[in-house]
Amino acid sequence: MPAETESFITIVSGLPRSGTAMMMRMLEAGGLPVVVDNIRAADEDNPAGYYEFEPVKQTSQNDSWLPAAVGSAVKMVYRLLYELPPGYRYRVLFMQRKLEEVLVSQQKMLARSGKAASSAASDEQMSRLFRAELQKFAAWISTSPEMRMLEVSYNELLAAPQPIAQKINDFLGGELDTQAMVRVVDPALYRNRL
Repeated sequence: MPAETESFITIVSGLPRSGTAMMMRMLEAGGLPVVVDNIRAADEDNPAGYYEFEPVKQTSQNDSWLPAAVGSAVKMVYRLLYELPPGYRYRVLFMQRKLEEVLVSQQKMLARSGKAASSAASDEQMSRLFRAELQKFAAWISTSPEMRMLEVSYNELLAAPQPIAQKINDFLGGELDTQAMVRVVDPALYRNRL
């Protein structure tokens, strides 16, 4: 791995159910080490695994995991990025997915876990909330000098993985195996489409 890649932490982020686990699998296949703990096991909602790392949820209290993550990729819900300390360089791959698909996927996951599904009005409220939060996040990250962000469309990635994989590779320093990344993309997992 080149020194350029080793000098920053790659963050895979986005809304829940936006393709972040798939992106982590792509990066791993491409040759980038990933920081995961495998506490959350694969299930029907994420058959290939969640690729999560529990300590990221406590970053504001304990950021001791960060030095070992330099040169690697870690998955974080976008709200947690506000807690990342200065002193590191971050490259953020921000997964974008049609918001209606995100909401449908979340509802199905909640139903499978036995939690009550929300009403259509709640979906509208969630959509407004997510849009407002994502606007706030985009404004914040654009003023954070230690962070660079590449937005990645989940929908476009599934339709044409090769050019998107190349774009990601270029953003992260050009040392990843893009063909291996493309092989990870599984359209069969694109189940909640509108």
